[in-house]
Amino acid sequence: MTKEIQEKKIGIRDNDYTRELFGNFDENIKMIEKEFEVDIVSREGEIRILGKEPNISIVEKLIYKLIEIIKKEGKLTKQDVRYTVKLVYEGQENKIKELLDDVVVITHSGKTIKPKTLGQKRYINTIRENEVVFGIGPAGTGKTYLAMAMAVNAFKNKEVDRIILTRPAVEAGEKLGFLPGDLQDKVDPYLRPLYDALFDIMGPDKYMKYMEKGLIEVAPLAYMRGRTLDSSFVILDEAQNTTPEQMKMFLTRLGFGSKAIITGDITQVDLPNGKRSGLRQVTEILEGVKGVGVVYLDKHDVVRHRLVQRIIKAYEAYEKNKAEK
Repeated sequence: MTKEIQEKKIGIRDNDYTRELFGNFDENIKMIEKEFEVDIVSREGEIRILGKEPNISIVEKLIYKLIEIIKKEGKLTKQDVRYTVKLVYEGQENKIKELLDDVVVITHSGKTIKPKTLGQKRYINTIRENEVVFGIGPAGTGKTYLAMAMAVNAFKNKEVDRIILTRPAVEAGEKLGFLPGDLQDKVDPYLRPLYDALFDIMGPDKYMKYMEKGLIEVAPLAYMRGRTLDSSFVILDEAQNTTPEQMKMFLTRLGFGSKAIITGDITQVDLPNGKRSGLRQVTEILEGVKGVGVVYLDKHDVVRHRLVQRIIKAYEAYEKNKAEK
């Protein structure tokens, strides 16, 4: 017997909430209608959901959660809608409040930086609870940006005296030699994403002020050799391109009152053939060591364009098929 079409009503007095919920050209609502095979209309201060159970009850719950996001954030993105749909499917919609309430830092422009997924929330909590944290996952999962935000927050709260950002310059041999300028000029292109993230969070004035005072340092990994990094928040980015020797050198630089975050994507190793990634090895060596945390992020934590999730999924399928042959 076919289930009858039923109706649910949600009262919304604020038209701004309704407009944000529906999105440009109703793109948010169309996405929900397609996903759950329901019809959604706004009429006279009400949102009406037409469809069959259990879908209309799920959509009712979903809309209440989306309105909660709008009330807190003042806006609703397509990423918010997609991820909230996922959480509702999994019965984890009550976790949304945890994401909304966890402000990592407020940028110079007044924007709040928060974890957008449960994976990112787990990553942030792990950084809070450990001295050394490995954030491993594909592009777009917020590994570096969130680590930067945590570094700026620690610096603002005087938990550390300086921020040190570093990356391995994989081609620091012959190919860099053809680039103009001194060594700093040659490695700057490798470090540009780190500069950009800091600039975005701190603003141009504070960024330049702290850089000039030496309170913020952005340097290639080779510059870390022989140093002891006390009272510092240190971020090693693109760590999949470190050798085991470089990784050991970096980790043994850590001094008193310091925290180190190591980020990377073990599927994107650019080292020459035959060289093992230090990031792959170190997670095996340090497994179970107190004070060390490892967080794996995946395609569900990607907060870039939805196509990035599809690309990651396609690569995963390709690699799996290749391994099975």
